[in-house]
Amino acid sequence: MQKKSWILAGLAVLPLMSFLADDRAAAEPLPAERLLQTARPLVIGHRGYNVFAPENTLPSFRLAMAAGVDLVELDYQVTQDRVAIVMHDSELDRTTDAVERWGGKKIRLNSRTAAEVQTLDTGKWFDPKFAGTRLPRLDEALDFIQTNGGVTLIERKAGDPASCEQLLRERNLINRVVLQSFDWAFLRDFHARVPEQILGALGPPGSRGGKKLTDDEKKLSPEWISEAKQTGATMVGWNKFVTREAISHAHQQGLKVWIYTVNDIPEATGLLEWGVDGIITDNPSMIWRAMALRGSQEKTSQ
Repeated sequence: MQKKSWILAGLAVLPLMSFLADDRAAAEPLPAERLLQTARPLVIGHRGYNVFAPENTLPSFRLAMAAGVDLVELDYQVTQDRVAIVMHDSELDRTTDAVERWGGKKIRLNSRTAAEVQTLDTGKWFDPKFAGTRLPRLDEALDFIQTNGGVTLIERKAGDPASCEQLLRERNLINRVVLQSFDWAFLRDFHARVPEQILGALGPPGSRGGKKLTDDEKKLSPEWISEAKQTGATMVGWNKFVTREAISHAHQQGLKVWIYTVNDIPEATGLLEWGVDGIITDNPSMIWRAMALRGSQEKTSQ
């Protein structure tokens, strides 16, 4: 009888143990959340690894992941038929053979359908060995990066928040990616829809209220940091117009600071000394080298 009681008691505990295990699993941070908790600065491949492969293409993303980046950054625009295509420019001229194929100049991506733009070559302009490379759809790029162990930093260039939300939800990518934009109204709208998603507010804006900003006005400041927080962002992505004091203030406000686009070891070293949380670069291996050199110097000085 006593043995039976022990068995029954054990069976009664099993659901509780299962509940606790599920609760622990639920508390595990998702990939994007885990990256924001990383103590060291993050290395982020700008449009992949575009020193050695055409930007915003699958070959470039593959090389970036092989170089061990923490995030693979990409941009997306939207075609005439509202399909998200991975591309930085709003015009097709620079990185495709659209001018050669279709004639004319300044051909806008949103003037063509996804089927049309995916017939273009986006590799041979960079190097003949990449001839035949196509513009990937955003969903294709996300599938490629995320299923191969990468984490994507998505920069929205064009497109509405609802469509972006739908894509991320369909692929179960909320907080498995980071979403950033220079369009802070877009970020506010997206945050209202998906408050848990990690967002990055990119700056500085080129103008404000129709007035072009001076270099001094473009500097990361307490005012910009406050406004960025209001978008729902937990990270600000800024360029050279940044100071040690601004980075420190952002940290006090609970924001991470990632700097773009850094392709120089002395510049990277200076930013690391200032306490930046991430460096966006065309050459990830160079940033790893800068971090290693700085770590070696710190050990030597101790």
